[in-house]
Formats: sequence, structure tokens, C-alpha cells
Amino acid sequence: MSALEQLYQQIILDHSKHPHGVGLEVGEETSHQRNPVCGDEITLALRWNPAGARIEAIAWEGAGCSISQSSASLLATLAEESADEGAPWTPEEFTALIEEFREALRSRGAIALDEERFGDAAALSGVSRYVARVKCAMLAWVAAEDLLARRA
Repeated sequence: MSALEQLYQQIILDHSKHPHGVGLEVGEETSHQRNPVCGDEITLALRWNPAGARIEAIAWEGAGCSISQSSASLLATLAEESADEGAPWTPEEFTALIEEFREALRSRGAIALDEERFGDAAALSGVSRYVARVKCAMLAWVAAEDLLARRA
């Protein structure tokens, strides 16, 4: 295993053990997604700015493997970093990000996630080589996509 692969593995384990963005509030619109193959579950909410035009944060709760839980945590961290930099996502920007993530994860290792764009979530690039684990990594992202589609 290369040093980069070891680093990525450590990021995934850290986010699995110490997840970011956990905690839903009563009344939030949520999307619950389940992977019937392995039993992973994620319930996710998008927190919008007061005008309702940009995503300020992502909150979630879930149970499952380290891949699904760390992916949700990494997604929440990525949203928080975007908002902290003064550029919270519009629905269109977030949709494009989800599509890029899906394309990389379905590439079977041919496309790596750009670290500049995806930050630590780029650690999930290696999952694309394990077809059975792609659904685990996609679970939170699919929940977010579901919420965006309901809002459109």
C-alpha cells in the first residue's frame, strides 16, 4: 500500500470514528436512504441559508460500515468548508459536485476525485475499485440528491 493510500485509509477511518455533521433537528426535511445489500442507512438534511438559495450545512444520522459513515461525514465537512470560505453551494453547484462524485466512483479506478475540489472526500477515490462498496460511499450523496430533486 502506498503512502497516499495509507493516508486516505486513515482519513476514512478517522471520519468513521469521529464523524462530522451528525445531528438532525426536529422538523428538518430529510431523506432516508438504505443500502439493502449491506444494511447501511443514512438520514440526511440540507440546511439552507435564510434566503433558501444556498446550502450552508449538511446534517445526518446513520449506521453502517466505515465507508458509508465516513462518506456522510466527509460530505458534511465539504459543505461546511464551502460555507466557511464564503461560497456555500447553490443547488446547481451541488448537483454538479454529486455528478462528479458519482462518475469517479463508477469509474472503477479510472477517474480520481480532485483534491482541490473534493478536499478530504478525495480519499474515497479508492472505493471505485470495489464495485460492491460504491453504494456504501454514494449513500449520503444520493440522499442529498433526493432532497435537491424534491426542492426543484
